[in-house]
Amino acid sequence: MTVRQFLIYGVTESGSRFRPSDWAERLAGVMAQFRPPGVAGTHLTYSPYVLPVDLEGVKGIVVDQRLRELEPLAYKFVVDFARDNKLRTEERECESKA
Repeated sequence: MTVRQFLIYGVTESGSRFRPSDWAERLAGVMAQFRPPGVAGTHLTYSPYVLPVDLEGVKGIVVDQRLRELEPLAYKFVVDFARDNKLRTEERECESKA
């Protein structure tokens, strides 16, 4: 199955590194409650829809666009975060492992 993703890089459109250095983990932590129906999680795990990752040597977030269907306001929050902070973004498709 092909999954669409929204990537947020920890670099501004002008090329500066985004601060604080743990921004990706903080944002993913806020979004941890949003999970696929029937998938339980603990307060110590990230949502499979919003994961902190290394993107080309900088911290970033990968947002599974299925979050948009599950919780449109949560998806809007993440997209607006990137826009408001003028972060570099990208959309891509990849094959899902699930």
